[in-house]
Amino acid sequence: MDPARARELLEGERQRVEQALAGLRSGEAEGQSGQDEPGESDSEDLNERGLDDARKEDLANQLAAVERAEARLAAGSYGRSVQSGEPIPDERLEALPAAELTVEEQRAAGA
Repeated sequence: MDPARARELLEGERQRVEQALAGLRSGEAEGQSGQDEPGESDSEDLNERGLDDARKEDLANQLAAVERAEARLAAGSYGRSVQSGEPIPDERLEALPAAELTVEEQRAAGA
């Protein structure tokens, strides 16, 4: 893949993840400003907070993957599997710019 295209894809992915994180954070701030008295939270609120925590963790992992991909791009190894060194098809990188494995390796990893 052309390095300029790779940078463009990674920048777009970074922006998407950072915006999603910012949205979760602003939603938390709004929720905290209108909080009920202590003890008035119900299980739905707790469940929602748990989901938000899981979303934040997933987005943090996605951001870390983008940062690793940016480092690979700078090092000249972007577009190659971190496991085998095999090329990752451009179509996969277009869909998942931070991809670290080939489709086959991803399937074998069970993820």
